[in-house]
Amino acid sequence: MHKCKVRGASNNMERRRRVGIVGAGPSGLLACKYVLEKGFDPIVFESENDVGGIWSSRTIASTKLQNSKGTYRFTDFPWPESVQEVNPPHTEVLKYMKAYAEHFGILQHIKFHSKVVGIDCVGESLEEMKSWVVWGGNGKPFGSSLPSKGKWQVRVQDVRSLSIEGQVYEVEFVILCIGLYSGYPNIPDFPPNQGPEVFKGRVVHSWDYSAMGSEKAAEFVKGKRVVIVGSQKTAIDIAAECAKANGPEFPCSMVQRTTHWTIPSETLLGINIGFLYLNRFSEFLIHKPGESLLLSLLATFLMPLRWGISKMIEFYLRWKLPLKKHGMVPELSFFQDVSSCHTCMLPDKFYDRVEEGSIVIKKSKTISFCETGIVIGDGRLEPVVEADVVILATGYRGDHKLRDIFDSPALQKTITGASSIVPLYRQVIHPRIPQLAVIGYAESLSSLSATEIRCQWLVEFLAGKFELPSVSKMEEEVRVWEKFLRRHSGGKSRRACISNFHIWNNDQFCKDMGLQSRRKKGFLRDLFMPYGPADYTGLLAD
Repeated sequence: MHKCKVRGASNNMERRRRVGIVGAGPSGLLACKYVLEKGFDPIVFESENDVGGIWSSRTIASTKLQNSKGTYRFTDFPWPESVQEVNPPHTEVLKYMKAYAEHFGILQHIKFHSKVVGIDCVGESLEEMKSWVVWGGNGKPFGSSLPSKGKWQVRVQDVRSLSIEGQVYEVEFVILCIGLYSGYPNIPDFPPNQGPEVFKGRVVHSWDYSAMGSEKAAEFVKGKRVVIVGSQKTAIDIAAECAKANGPEFPCSMVQRTTHWTIPSETLLGINIGFLYLNRFSEFLIHKPGESLLLSLLATFLMPLRWGISKMIEFYLRWKLPLKKHGMVPELSFFQDVSSCHTCMLPDKFYDRVEEGSIVIKKSKTISFCETGIVIGDGRLEPVVEADVVILATGYRGDHKLRDIFDSPALQKTITGASSIVPLYRQVIHPRIPQLAVIGYAESLSSLSATEIRCQWLVEFLAGKFELPSVSKMEEEVRVWEKFLRRHSGGKSRRACISNFHIWNNDQFCKDMGLQSRRKKGFLRDLFMPYGPADYTGLLAD
């Protein structure tokens, strides 16, 4: 594992450098908070009229926090005692985000209704970037002192006036906190004359459905034959809402290409899932990027235990839920689904709705449209699924969203790389793009905690507390991490999911910053107790 060189911060460091932050969701709020604490001058661009990202305006009414509130929290800002639910509803999550922004004085640095339509690096050519041995050509977070170099231009449009020209801001560092699950719906490709254009009913993406609000969304599906295409959390939540609105009289059909493991609660077989996948011992059972020979041998030796835990959970879920009856037994193992961040929490009484006929589940590798509904497969084995409304809960193209924010075609090609996983060192820094960071692209079972430690790591770098490895070493480490991410997910995931070795990942951040990585007192507690956000409280004060 390549290590960052730790050194003291320069005494004459310019503290009021301007940092542009795109997005005021959870990642943007964290980035702004820590940038402020280091004495920089942040400006946050948010296209909506409120903070919170998808929690603010694009959340389905029935959505609850998938994590327990203890694993989804800011390290230095606990949930209020008034929130009693273990998995709070999205309205409480949004209140929590707003309270955080108010408490740390973030709101005054946010420009609402400001959509970033493009960013461009000033003064650095692609040829220069390709020739760099160290990041940015100088190995420092900020570029040249020359006025014509070392800057980013951020083009912003006021969404209220839709001004074509907009306004251009100049900043010395850009942090992209634009999220993975918004803005760029993933619309499947259909053969000619077999797509939504031939369907006589309504076709919407879940992105548009979630923007309707609870009352309009309920009215949209009420008394209609609804087909939902998708298999993940959003599809399941929408199906539950449709079943609640219509019951068995107008059953909601879910058409899935790939089935994933879903869990009714965080407790499996009477054991909290944190003891199975969120402690140090669980990470001894898997191979990790940059591990030593001893750890590699230990992971190989313990592989049967890892397999056994996965099979035990699968057996329990097959017993607990009518998966086989409804064709919902996934092809991949539970371990592989967790490794690709595809496992999700079921809404309350979901399979009760399935059993009563309010939800009908169908599987098909391919679908197409006809005038009256959805054609399953080639249409020979099963009749058309009649529909008035089709909702495509087919996910988002976060990589396209990230790519298209760059004005330069060369930077668009550079940021996405040759593979389907965006090549980011520590899931934050692109080795070839200077003075820019991406926060919130890595996924984990505890995503807010993963985002916070990346923001802390980034501002320590901005403050000059450590240096990055050479460009070639960062690129090599990116390749190593991608290899392991694909290995554990069965080679089928496009996500940067670090759920199975998030503690190992956090250890690397701590070591880079010169901080203590073992956060619990006592050998056994540190080995077997689940790690969560509270363990990293006061990290930068160490």
